[in-house]
Amino acid sequence: MYSYSEFDEAFVRERVAQFTHQVERRLDGSLTEDEFRPLRLMNGLYLQLHAYMLRVAIPYGTINPRQMRQLAHIAQTWDKGYGHFTTRQNIQFNWPKLEDVPKMLQALADVGMHAIQTSGNCVRNVTADHFAGAAADEIEDPRPVAELLRQWSTDHPEFQFLPRKFKIAITGSPHDRAVTRAHDIGLRMVRNAAGEPGFEVIVGGGLGRTPMIGHTVRNFLPKADLLPYVEAVLSVYNTLGRRDNKYKARIKITVHETGKEEITRLIEERFAELRPLFGGNDQKLLAEIEEAFAPPAFRNAPTDAYDAFYKADPTFRSWADTNLTAHRNAQYAIVTISLKAHGETPGDATADQMRLIADLAETYGHSEIRISHEQNVILPHVHKADLPALHAALVNAGLGTANVGLISDIIACPGMDYCALATARSIPIAQQIATRFDELKLEHDIGPLKIKISGCINACGHHHVGHIGILGLDRAGVENYQITLGGDGTETAAIGDKTGPGFAYDEIVPAIERIVRAYLEIRQSPEETFLDAFRRVGMDPFKAALYDEEGEKDAA
Repeated sequence: MYSYSEFDEAFVRERVAQFTHQVERRLDGSLTEDEFRPLRLMNGLYLQLHAYMLRVAIPYGTINPRQMRQLAHIAQTWDKGYGHFTTRQNIQFNWPKLEDVPKMLQALADVGMHAIQTSGNCVRNVTADHFAGAAADEIEDPRPVAELLRQWSTDHPEFQFLPRKFKIAITGSPHDRAVTRAHDIGLRMVRNAAGEPGFEVIVGGGLGRTPMIGHTVRNFLPKADLLPYVEAVLSVYNTLGRRDNKYKARIKITVHETGKEEITRLIEERFAELRPLFGGNDQKLLAEIEEAFAPPAFRNAPTDAYDAFYKADPTFRSWADTNLTAHRNAQYAIVTISLKAHGETPGDATADQMRLIADLAETYGHSEIRISHEQNVILPHVHKADLPALHAALVNAGLGTANVGLISDIIACPGMDYCALATARSIPIAQQIATRFDELKLEHDIGPLKIKISGCINACGHHHVGHIGILGLDRAGVENYQITLGGDGTETAAIGDKTGPGFAYDEIVPAIERIVRAYLEIRQSPEETFLDAFRRVGMDPFKAALYDEEGEKDAA
């Protein structure tokens, strides 16, 4: 992975010193909260319902054991002993005291991390496929390009005060695991007719109160043109984006109001102006960055022990079937460590768990760790011979849940338990759904099913692209949960359709159960997934199960 240069180190240290002085001025009353607010947001510090929250960037989801141990240290020293991994490959600390934040930032700087541009109307943390550099279906590791974009966008003078926040996602695989079509810019690596790698450029995606799937403005962009093209997109948006209404300020609205053809023409026009200004230094820098992402020295060893253990141990086999993904090296596997134990808070990891993951990465995983947008942790390179020992260690730490991709592997935002913007609780709903289907012992029979929950219309839980999406709203002071079906965050991206009227807090889990039981009756075989079945039969059978059965229950 990339290591900080002297410039990076000096830049981050200077920002920590600068913000330390600003915190001191806030604490002694020299700055009002209104004056302090833009300064703290530039450094990833939010004011939530009960306390400040510090959001720390994990660029493109890549982190090493030393950094993970430092996050554990921060959680234990200045927070409540845990951190929360988010859908944008960040980690949030929900309980810091303001006077401790400079010390937290200093501790981050000590291991090459920061909280810069995790808030504000700027380019946020660039996210990537969490299997990057390991996936069997990958064209090329996209992380060097993500790092190039990170360096280019950090403190970029033209793009520090955009009309609204700006999010970029990148994947190097045909199968989109980075939700690229729901980002301001999505970059999907493809090959042209000559077999050369480049990018499909998608612009204007986004969720929130006005969910939209992005539009392809370039089917194939050569890698050498990427940085000037991304700059052209941002330049056009910075000029056209609305500043009169923050709810209409995202690039998705700009694309919608301007039209795909016209926005494409403007981007290409601006690109033609910018391209000659890039004399090749960006490509020299990219070549240097690529050297830092060389694959590890993979071990050549038999996998017989893994094969035997897989056949002999049903608990291990269940975990392997759900939590392992094919690696580009047939002797290896990609391991997803679920942070979704039944009844626990999705995405939370204790300091002890973080330290254990760091230890396991060093022992079995070539010292590489990834954070997924699905709020799990990945060990991307584990030899199959080491999997039984790894699994045993995870089980002992409460991290061996075999549910990745299943109904209890729920994405959920913090909701009203933490967030000042939330209108309903998310975490308890996720916990109750997971617990209910664990009681029913149905989730492995149900198969792949992605539930995503948001506690307000800002959609931090990605509910619009959940196979089942749940949106918590406030209806006259009462929590009400709206359900959508058929969402998809992959290369076949789709915004889910609303089922109809919402459900009260104590009605939402039974409603989800009715939907799932309807699917089990409708599917043509166990191989037909929930999403496939929905696309085949449409909404009507699910609406009937939701509302007709509810009416019968009320009548009884």
